[in-house]
Amino acid sequence: MRSLGVLLHISSLPSAFGIGDLGPEAFRFACLLHQCGAKLWQVLPLNPTTPSLGNSPYASPSAFAGNPLFISPELLVQQGWLAKGDLSAALGCLEDAKCFGLEERVNFPQVHAYRDHLYSLVFEKNVHRLAEHEGYARFCAEHAWWLHEYARFECIKAEQGGAAWVHWPKPLAQRQPEALAAFDARSWRALERIKFIQYLFFAQWQQLRAHCAGLGIALLGDVPIYVTHDSADVWANPNLFVLDDQGNPVEVAGVPPDYFSETGQRWGNPLYRWDRLETTGFDWWKKRLSHALLFTDRVRLDHFRGFCGYWAIPATEATGQLGQWRQAPGQAFLQAMHDHLGGLPLVAEDLGIITQDVKDLMHTWNLPGMRVLQFGFGGENLVHNPNVPFCYPRRSVVYTGTHDNATTRQWFFMAGEGEKAALARYTGRDITEHNVIDVLLRLAFGSVADLVVVPAQDVLGLGAEGRMNTPGTTEGNWGWRMRGEEAQPHRFMYLKDLAALFGRLG
Repeated sequence: MRSLGVLLHISSLPSAFGIGDLGPEAFRFACLLHQCGAKLWQVLPLNPTTPSLGNSPYASPSAFAGNPLFISPELLVQQGWLAKGDLSAALGCLEDAKCFGLEERVNFPQVHAYRDHLYSLVFEKNVHRLAEHEGYARFCAEHAWWLHEYARFECIKAEQGGAAWVHWPKPLAQRQPEALAAFDARSWRALERIKFIQYLFFAQWQQLRAHCAGLGIALLGDVPIYVTHDSADVWANPNLFVLDDQGNPVEVAGVPPDYFSETGQRWGNPLYRWDRLETTGFDWWKKRLSHALLFTDRVRLDHFRGFCGYWAIPATEATGQLGQWRQAPGQAFLQAMHDHLGGLPLVAEDLGIITQDVKDLMHTWNLPGMRVLQFGFGGENLVHNPNVPFCYPRRSVVYTGTHDNATTRQWFFMAGEGEKAALARYTGRDITEHNVIDVLLRLAFGSVADLVVVPAQDVLGLGAEGRMNTPGTTEGNWGWRMRGEEAQPHRFMYLKDLAALFGRLG
């Protein structure tokens, strides 16, 4: 079905509490999508983020936990976990409480400080009732397979001053049963606090998901292929990763030199032991994707080509230049996922240089890929550019840009004269910064691609101030916030006109 979606991460929603959350503004945004004819809301990974990893949702201490920063303080009051006065009382931990929530971008240090104080309040007020709370007990039982290890990881890490798990005392780093049992016994309260916070996140998310479903809005999530080395995932499952005897990566993930980087990219994530994963029937990945689909209706698999072949870089190398291609069991992996999930509700992130074996794998399983209009007008011959609209397959998702791209206005400002000229020739129009968004939207909506997803920043006509992430940089990313006055129906209704014109209202 030809349809329309909007890309907006939870952190970017309007909020009086410094960062977007799962509260009233999220429900209002879902209603706004419904009003403008959208059938899909795409979000970035929902896992916890940390300042030490640049607050990136693609670098998390857990592939299964939810981000506590997204818990709505307002809903905590509505649900009886806190009193309204507690929200103001928690501001006492901030040096400049008057400005809290007013910044145009997320102030992560203040947000973390406020939420930590607020969650201490909510836990202390409610810990006495948790033993008899049926919803909490059911949550802990259903999620025990990952929840306790995540709680352990966070508690030990805090006790060790934030040190990476490979630097913990050996009995804990190597998960000796006696050491873990002793830690659990003395840290039960801290462990319970983390589990309770996760329960609050999951309960609020399920409320939002049910609201979206009632409006006919599907949710598209995001699953990074790799996990962070300093994570509960690697600490609890070291046998599934290419590590040495001390737990350090032997080889790490990245990509080789290409048009975009002369030295390639060294991401630093540990690589999977695909042989061991395959002998278990890919059990860890079955759990991961099943879990992801508790949150969203479909998931985007980031760096999809890595399921077919991946670039292995010696951990001692500082760049991505000196690596080797290794084969991954993509066919067996997708067969196992298909059998386990009863289908493959996936979108393959197939951007960049994609080899024929990856294309064949996507074709075999009928997986939609991604197309980005901002990539469509570079190079000498548009005929060979998969991102130019006449090259799109029907089963694909087209974007003006993604979270890693400039906004369309910023892209046009930075584009070379050759790209601008190619776009003008292709459309037969003079292109300016004032009409470039309209031009690209019409190209996207009018294409044969089944699904169009528009970043909210392009709907709002933003420039550089709306950029979400600049790859290769570690400062100033992930902080863009949509202001309350921007989240209004009249700002988004233009999408409905285009959807009606190009047959995307369903």
